[in-house]
This record gives sequence, C-alpha cells and structure tokens, in this order.
Amino acid sequence: MNDMLRALGRALVSLLHPRMLWLTAMPFVVSGLVWGAVIWFGWEPFTDFLRVWLEQWSFTQWIYRFFNYFGVDSVRMALAPFILVALLVPLIVVTALLLIAGWSMPAVLRHLSRRHFIHLEARRGGSFWGSLGQSLGATAVFLVAALLTLPLWLVPPFFAIVPPLLWGWLTYRVMTYDALAFHASPEERRRIVRERRLPLLVIGVATGLLGSLPTLLWVSSVIMIVLFPVIALLAIWLYVVIFVFSALWFAHYCLRALSRLRLEEEAAARHEPTLGATVLPMAGTPLPETEDLPPASSASGPHGSHGSPNGSS
Repeated sequence: MNDMLRALGRALVSLLHPRMLWLTAMPFVVSGLVWGAVIWFGWEPFTDFLRVWLEQWSFTQWIYRFFNYFGVDSVRMALAPFILVALLVPLIVVTALLLIAGWSMPAVLRHLSRRHFIHLEARRGGSFWGSLGQSLGATAVFLVAALLTLPLWLVPPFFAIVPPLLWGWLTYRVMTYDALAFHASPEERRRIVRERRLPLLVIGVATGLLGSLPTLLWVSSVIMIVLFPVIALLAIWLYVVIFVFSALWFAHYCLRALSRLRLEEEAAARHEPTLGATVLPMAGTPLPETEDLPPASSASGPHGSHGSPNGSS
C-alpha cells in the first residue's frame, strides 16, 4: 500500500512537468481528428439507423410505454444517441490508450529514467512488437467482454462496477508491459506481474474510475446535443490526460518494484554460499609429495618391528 501511495504522489508531481503535459498533445490531436470526423459526418446517419433498428424491438416499445406512463416522452429521442455514445466511448478510449502506450509511454520512461531511476540497468526485455501484440490481444479481450456485458452498463449497480473492472484490467495489462519493457528482462517482468498482480490491478481499477469522469461529460452531451462536439473534444482530452497520469503511476510503481527486486537478488547472491566459493580447511597448504615421506621401514629400524637400533630385544 505504501508503494502504491508513494507512486501515486510521484505520478501527480510528474504530471505537472511541462514535458508530461506536452505528451498529451499528440494523442489528443490524433484521437480528436479521427473521432471528431466520425462524429461530425456520421452522427445523424448512425442515430437514424439506431432509431429504425430500435423500433423493431418489442422490448424497446415496452421501455417507451413505461416512460410515457410517467410523462417522460423524450426517451424516444434520447435512447438512440445514448446507445451511440455507449458504443463510441470504448472505441475512443481504446484509441487514446493505444496511442499513449505506443508514443507517450516510451517518452515517460525516458523522462523517469533520467530523473528518478538513473541507476537501473536497461535489460530491454520488451520490444515494440511485443508491446503491440500485448496491447492488441488485451484490447480484443476487452472489447469482447465489453460487448458481452454492455447491457449491464445501463443497470444499477453494475454500471458502477463492470466498466471500472474492465478498464482496470485493460490498463493493467497494457501499462505493465510497457512500463517494464525497457528496463526489465522477461523473467523480471513476469515475476513482478505474478507477485504484484493485485496492486497492479488496484492501480488499473483506480485509473479506470478516473476514466469514468469523462463519461459524465458524454452523458451530459447526450442531453445537450448542441454542445456535443465541444464536450466530445473535452472528454477526449481528459481521457488522454488520465492515461498519461496512469502511465506515470504504473511506471513509478513498476520501476520501484524492479529496483527493489534487483536489490533483493543482489543481497541473496552475496549471502548464498556456493561450492566454488567454499574454502576447505588447509585448502591453501600443499600436500607433501610422496617421495618426501620417510620409508615405512625406517620407523622400526632395519631389523623389524621388534628389534632395536642396537639389536637387543
């Protein structure tokens, strides 16, 4: 817990560094341009398609009648935009996360290496393709799980439980690999993930909860359709800032764990006896050669063991 809180404090301080704030620019610009164009040109066609599709379902008609009974007639107009936002948010967040992992995370590690972890040897246990494979594999699992659990995102209390868990798992899987890719060997990375799986997941869930803050902006933009483009850009920027902060938090925690792991291994190596280093008694004294020993018969004289040098018995 102390390591998590210490890493949290250092991540907050690092986030305010001008270089870290600059790292939020590129992912924001790319995500904003791509998804801004999708929203600008595709909002009306997609919402019209969803309205027609929803009209075909008897369950949707029951929802309309239920809210009409209480005098809420705007549900028919708001349901399709709400579902479209629910579909867009995971895609936008995943885009920002992949951009952070591929572009910002290496810069974060270089920044921290120069300022806080200059003593750590870089063993380069990860690679760009390994990071890409890890990110795409975890993202595929996340999208499948998100689609399977999408109905729960609209049902209390699951809407407050399922998304943070999914975002936390995805963030933990992607960020941990990237945080250790440059400094740790594959064995060290696997050991840290195995031994610190729960704290890493907690950090992921915490950042996942932070990632739910822009979702409130998405919901408000559904209510205020006129402000949707502006709020969408603001939400994308918040996602990018939160993910840069997440990268800093994971990097501080993982690199500190790596530093501690190596110190423990060095201490164990110093105190662990080995056969080659064992010094036996008299090991440094050469044994006498055979020819330097007196003959066995000289000890009892030339006449045998019962005789004497004078020949008397």
